[in-house]
Amino acid sequence: MTDDIWTVRRALEWTQGYLGRHGDENPRVAAEWLLSEACGLTRIQLYLDLDRPLSEDERDVLRGWVTRRGQGEPLQYISGEAPFRYLTLRVRPGVLIPRPETEVLVSEALACLPPCAPRAAAWSEEAAQAEAAAVAALREQLEALGGGEDAAGERGDGAFVGVTGSGDGDVLAGRPGGAPETSDAPTATAAVGDPGAAPASTGGACAEERPYYLVADVCTGSGCIACAVASERPDTRVIATDLSPDAVALARENVEALGLADSVRVLQGDLGEPIPERYLGRLDLVVSNPPYVPTAVLAEVPREVSGFEPTLALDGGADGLDVFRPLVAWAARALRPGGALACELHEGHLDAAAAVAAQAGLVDARVVEDLAGRPRVLVARRPA
Repeated sequence: MTDDIWTVRRALEWTQGYLGRHGDENPRVAAEWLLSEACGLTRIQLYLDLDRPLSEDERDVLRGWVTRRGQGEPLQYISGEAPFRYLTLRVRPGVLIPRPETEVLVSEALACLPPCAPRAAAWSEEAAQAEAAAVAALREQLEALGGGEDAAGERGDGAFVGVTGSGDGDVLAGRPGGAPETSDAPTATAAVGDPGAAPASTGGACAEERPYYLVADVCTGSGCIACAVASERPDTRVIATDLSPDAVALARENVEALGLADSVRVLQGDLGEPIPERYLGRLDLVVSNPPYVPTAVLAEVPREVSGFEPTLALDGGADGLDVFRPLVAWAARALRPGGALACELHEGHLDAAAAVAAQAGLVDARVVEDLAGRPRVLVARRPA
């Protein structure tokens, strides 16, 4: 790019040509993406204003991004964002980029949960008075402790303060009823009870008379699955785990940015290890997009994947099931009777994965195809 006037049209044509010469498989699409991001315009707006001149700052940004794309760097890492279902997530190098196949996984995982029944909207004076009494009693307790926030870092209403807690505490402290699990205050609703048990009454909140459903997202990466589940099913509480510190940090950022800190807790550790023992046997759903690319296949994936995305999040061993085997063994213990496992896997090994799930005691295994018609998702249940 020289110092003369560069319009949207000229920048688009130059970028497409440059990327095409550097091996981009879809140079026009990449050029539109980069120019839209650099100028803060939608792709439609680009074509509605082709004669718009780029500012010097826009040209500087575009130069840097085109150079990075010419070297094979994924567009999502360059822009720092990736769309996923109804969300826009932050992404960065070191963490796997969310993909459309994983959107299919989320659909299947959500289908495993019972539908949430409509709530009654009738006003209850008795319930309102009981709730006010519970809040007042809790406030007195907190004041006696010396403030509105206790040593565990929870607010007085029991909701999450952040997503940085360790696995030793109550990772699901925030609950619909408002009082923390350890509170001795009178409860205005059964929804404040133990998250793994069915309370005597929740006002008909969900199909199984429970305050919310417990979900584990194992190998969460960017947090895309956990955030999608929590945003589309507000009657869930999700514990997300990942071995990578970079992934955990990014997932926590996405949880906070999307306003889901009351519904999702992100913990660092291997598979389900960070999840406290007291939740085992009580999870309604375990969902995972683990590393599943067979090692031999990994050598053949495109450069923008193998050269930039983390091998830790991709390599599944010789048959792609090295991580799945311990994962399904843990899920068989962690799920409640009737609970489901939904897992994304390599298209060539779904039958072998179904056999592994059966050996672990799971039943009703079925395979779901991705958007390209390839076997992609395995769903199975713990016997009721």
